[in-house]
Amino acid sequence: MDEREFVDLALANETNRTILTRLPSLGLADAWLVSGSLFQSVWNGLTGRPPQYGIRDYDIFYFDPDLSWEAEDAAIRRCACAFAGLGSRVELRNQARVHLWYGEKFGRPYPALACACEGIDRFLSVASMVGMQPDDGGMRVYAPRGFGDIETLTVRPNRTANFSGERYLEKCARWKQTWPELTVIAP
Repeated sequence: MDEREFVDLALANETNRTILTRLPSLGLADAWLVSGSLFQSVWNGLTGRPPQYGIRDYDIFYFDPDLSWEAEDAAIRRCACAFAGLGSRVELRNQARVHLWYGEKFGRPYPALACACEGIDRFLSVASMVGMQPDDGGMRVYAPRGFGDIETLTVRPNRTANFSGERYLEKCARWKQTWPELTVIAP
């Protein structure tokens, strides 16, 4: 699978198209639609399912060096307004702030990041490590490990500093139930 095929299959999901069209209006620096809504839309295309099948939410990462909760909360409110009526849950997270709350929520440290793409680099599976953003009338794609695992419906661990075998297996079990064709590599 090449980047063009990935983009075409991801954009077959109307919700992805809408989010990416409206994303610049949020005025967020380094903003990306990431992970599940993208690779799961592609899985759906590859397996003949409707584009939105099995997608629980749509995640947007951005990077704002303002670490205050107030700044992120204001961005979350803008996001809620921009995507009201979409009929899907859209979640927004400032990747500059993740290290402030991750340890308490997940019980392991998380290093401070320098950009939103570093958050994509830390997803638990290689297939999850994708992001898209509008770019001069087209789409810019970030896929540091390529599209091979997405194309072959393979879920393999991404052993980063925050890797948790337990969380990985939880996600894999949920995905395998929804897409039984998946091949899951043990952590």
